[in-house]
Amino acid sequence: MNGFWFFRFMRLFATASVATVALAVSPALPVSTAYALDAASQTKASNNQIDKLIEALRPTYAAQDLRQRRAAFERLMASTPDPTRVQIRHVDANGVDADLIWPARLHHPIGRRVILYLHGGGFYSGSLRTHRNIAGSLAKAASADVLLVDYRLLPENRVPAQIDDTLAAYRWLLASGYRPENVVIVGESVGGTLAIEATLNQLRIKGPLPAAVVAMSPVTDFAATGESITTNADNDPFMGKAELEVIRNIYIGDKSPVEPARSPLYADLTGFPPLLLQVGSRETLLDDTRRLEDKARKAGVDVTAEVWPGMIHQWQIFPFWIEDARKSNRKVAEFAVSHFADRPEE
Repeated sequence: MNGFWFFRFMRLFATASVATVALAVSPALPVSTAYALDAASQTKASNNQIDKLIEALRPTYAAQDLRQRRAAFERLMASTPDPTRVQIRHVDANGVDADLIWPARLHHPIGRRVILYLHGGGFYSGSLRTHRNIAGSLAKAASADVLLVDYRLLPENRVPAQIDDTLAAYRWLLASGYRPENVVIVGESVGGTLAIEATLNQLRIKGPLPAAVVAMSPVTDFAATGESITTNADNDPFMGKAELEVIRNIYIGDKSPVEPARSPLYADLTGFPPLLLQVGSRETLLDDTRRLEDKARKAGVDVTAEVWPGMIHQWQIFPFWIEDARKSNRKVAEFAVSHFADRPEE
């Protein structure tokens, strides 16, 4: 797509001031004090930004065909700014296309710390281009390399291609010299699902575990039994029950939606590394995060959950438009840095 959507969006944002928005954490969820901020309602400026984001995204979700929807998302994101002050090198990560991204101020393309980033998009969309900005944002904020993975998509590539590519990329990092304790796996939406499932796979085979995992608005329950699927149905325009059913049908098919290898909520989380969960208060997937946090804590996992006021699904991938996206990206980077064995110098 040409720059139409980008410039249209920027005009929409001209009236919205940049405001500081505090992080809201549900009082029903005990959270680590290390990352919890004071609870606060969403500011008017933040709400305006989200309303305008919804308007800009709506045409992307108008198509019913998944390939058309994928193409529309690609066109939208192609009209957005590229990340600045980063270096990017395309790599073959054990047969998986990927971009290795690192801060321009760092001289070596292979460093000591790395974030393995897994993009969202319902398993049927998303690419190196659509998520290059959030990957660059995390690289700069964490002073780390980021491996952005272009895993194979549905429906052309059936399960388990997506998890296989994730694990192949993780093993490529280890073979390239990154120690597991300097690897943090991060993903948003179904990328967050993959981040959790890849780590669970390592637990099952007793393989090397990453230092930590971040799952932003993950799908943890393909059975869709969370109350927020209904209670937030009118608040989250792009990840409702119908969209979740589309994803479930192509990802799971006729398999059980409560299979632990597909829905992390039903897995044994004992031994899972430190986990950060982010979710928006408007999301239909709010309870996917709430319930996973509760289960992880009961399993002895060091887990932190953040509920961001007024945010919709995948707000984090728009740091060039959304102030809360920039803030949430910084929180993810802080979490990663705090768990790297070799932390960057202050």
